[in-house]
Amino acid sequence: MLRIGPYTLPNPFILAPMAGVSEKPFRVIAFGMGAALCPTELVSSQGLMRTNQRTLKYLRYDAEVERPYSLQIFGGEPESMARAAVIGKQYGAQMIDINMGCPVKKVTKNGAGSALLCEPDRGAALVREIHAATGLPVTCKIRSGWDEHHRNYLEVAGKLFEAGCAALAIHPRTRAQGYSGKADWSVIADLKRHFPDRPIIGNGDVKTPEDARRMLETTGCDFVMIGRGALGNPWIFRELLGGPPPTPQERCELVLRHLAAHIEFVGEELAAVRSFRKHLAWYGHGLHGAALFRAEVNQLDTAEAVRDAVRRFFVSADADPNASEGEQDVDYRAALG
Repeated sequence: MLRIGPYTLPNPFILAPMAGVSEKPFRVIAFGMGAALCPTELVSSQGLMRTNQRTLKYLRYDAEVERPYSLQIFGGEPESMARAAVIGKQYGAQMIDINMGCPVKKVTKNGAGSALLCEPDRGAALVREIHAATGLPVTCKIRSGWDEHHRNYLEVAGKLFEAGCAALAIHPRTRAQGYSGKADWSVIADLKRHFPDRPIIGNGDVKTPEDARRMLETTGCDFVMIGRGALGNPWIFRELLGGPPPTPQERCELVLRHLAAHIEFVGEELAAVRSFRKHLAWYGHGLHGAALFRAEVNQLDTAEAVRDAVRRFFVSADADPNASEGEQDVDYRAALG
């Protein structure tokens, strides 16, 4: 049985929390495709405590679809993180995820994200304080360490589980690696060997359904968290559950639906059209004419013009065997800051 805290999940496939991607519209789509859990993108604990309206926007969710609703927060101070988690619970959060893996300097310089790998006791205090304040299951997402000389994931995991962590996601790159190099899946396997009775979520370099299955088989992890493999391809969850890849018509219809939901979420058409361009690039990746399509939509500023371009391109778009994977990786790193 696949469980995290009191929740039984229907399958082992989870959408990764990605900044600028894991907003309500995309989470709803991923859940609809079969994802078992879709945490929010990282939300600032300080922003929540100040009731910053931009921050509070990230808390919006679909109560009918998002079950359980997992809110990821970041910060470095136990008391303020606990207060932020309480606010999150008031807005509907059923699970709190602590970001202990973000390598971005503006996060780590304040003692948050992967900076917490350098202070496992403080990370454990976050888990205890949040659980005590909310009563919700608390999960964490970590990296293998700060750098190659400080890969202390076993020590960190031990402290977090002792503090009551309900499940642990591991991205097996160091903070110094950022999103470059290759994810070391042996770290996931090592973590599961040391904590066989704890839910371990593997993450990193899962780009295809085959990658996800191979991670489960070779590492023994309980869940697989999919990030870049879901960019422009939420159908990856459907395929993992035995469903077919999308037809051109399905692809077109979903892109249009995502665009409409994104405009409603952002609340202002021009801003929404511009921020949706990255999604259009991801949806088009690997299809014939994607570069021309991307160049076209990057010049468009109205939803109607974008809808017309989407219909023209996706209804008949076929896979391009010569598409560059490296371009997708660059876009992915840019999205994550």
